Amino acid sequence: MPYKEKKVEKLYYSIGEVAAMFKVNTSLIRFWEKEFDIIKPKKNKKGNRLFTQKDIDNFHLIFHLVKEKGMTLKGAQKKLRENKDEQEHDFEIIKSLEEIKQMLLLVKESL
Repeated sequence: MPYKEKKVEKLYYSIGEVAAMFKVNTSLIRFWEKEFDIIKPKKNKKGNRLFTQKDIDNFHLIFHLVKEKGMTLKGAQKKLRENKDEQEHDFEIIKSLEEIKQMLLLVKESL
């Protein structure tokens, strides 16, 4: 059986890395951290924020609601308070569909 190397994921990401992932300023990340209680980065002795994968997933969900769906911050907060599980499920479906779309586009290009 061929050896498959597992993808290595970091335990913690800096605020700069998270900002680069979403192509936003670090100030937006700090602002949303204050506005949404589901983003809870750990802080080291220097006070630097250390984001876990769960924080990034939550940030992605907020990003989807606010930037992609055009909701207000208050609307996104209300939506997450009322039915966060449903929003996470919907977001996972959208993410899967986008991955399938990318794969199909690659197949189309190779034809």
